Amino acid sequence: MRAKVYVTPKAGILDPAGKAVERSLHALGYEEVRGVRLGKYIEMEIEDDRVRAAQRLDEMCRRLLANGVIEDYRYEIAD
Repeated sequence: MRAKVYVTPKAGILDPAGKAVERSLHALGYEEVRGVRLGKYIEMEIEDDRVRAAQRLDEMCRRLLANGVIEDYRYEIAD
């Protein structure tokens, strides 16, 4: 199965990289852009049944892929 993980800063957490991208977009003339937030996208193959894959993936996110203090995560599992 292919798993896709999306990690983003929690609401209210300062995102300096997102602010830098927003400023750059404004400098390029895209003044309509607001609230840029940068995150991570992780894709992997998991060889397990769907239920166990979801459990293991959630564990991976909590232990390594996302910092639970400042980041949220979500994932998708496709066949």
